[in-house]
Amino acid sequence: MITIKQYAAIDIGSNAMRLLVANIIEEKGKETQFTKSSLVRVPIRLGQDAFTVGEITEENIERMVDAMKAFKLLMKVHKVEKYMACATSAMREAYNGKEVVDLIKKKADIKIEIIDGKKEAAIIASTDLHYLLKTDQTYLYVDVGGGSTEFSLFSNSKMIVSKSFKVGTVRLLNEMVNDVVWHEIEKWIKANTKDYEQVTLIGSGGNINKVFKMSGKQNEKPLSYIYLNSQYSLLNSLSYEQRISELALNPDRADVIIPALRVYLNAMKWSGARSIYVPKIGLADGIVKALYYGRI
Repeated sequence: MITIKQYAAIDIGSNAMRLLVANIIEEKGKETQFTKSSLVRVPIRLGQDAFTVGEITEENIERMVDAMKAFKLLMKVHKVEKYMACATSAMREAYNGKEVVDLIKKKADIKIEIIDGKKEAAIIASTDLHYLLKTDQTYLYVDVGGGSTEFSLFSNSKMIVSKSFKVGTVRLLNEMVNDVVWHEIEKWIKANTKDYEQVTLIGSGGNINKVFKMSGKQNEKPLSYIYLNSQYSLLNSLSYEQRISELALNPDRADVIIPALRVYLNAMKWSGARSIYVPKIGLADGIVKALYYGRI
């Protein structure tokens, strides 16, 4: 006898907003399974507002309200029992972020929590990685978003340390990350990985997922530093229009994919990692599991 529940997670990021509806399958004597029922992504680039003018514009507020109304209906259709909506870097920094949250609650009846970088990293780290984490190895988990990047170090299947930095694809596109921030990240990675003989990266985020898909690799097979660097060079050699027409990238992916790869490549270089696993998980997956296990 199995029980199937539907939980949902709404991830309001700096580059896009996502609704994940997950099936939670319970069977006595067996480990609970989490499977994706539906994933909807809306390309509303809130970071362009928050990081450049300091507020979410009226146009994007309207788009957010419409998206949330649609998400509410989709959750109703899927008979979602429990959900959580989390807003990250862009909404954290927009001075009207709280007003937008209140407006969405009033107009779409969705409660949004603006979470800090520490909580974001903790939720992401709560995703179930046991099938990837070998007990005798060390991993640096890197989640690159539009406004921030979360780094978590795992060793012996346990999280050792975690930190969020204000380095994200939208910030990088707008040249809002200076050398001091890069130096802080380099220093943090080197300091926390120096005692480990070998480190392997785990990458999450829409951009690394896209690169992995383009590679044609089978799931659970890693990408090498050499391959990632060659893709970075290829993407840099093409114009924005060529990336859309020749590589079939979405317009809102074709620009941010390059700065995202820069973050992963630097993390590999500074940690000495030669390969990166891409399990296709992120904040939304972490929210569902944290909700289910009562961690949030």
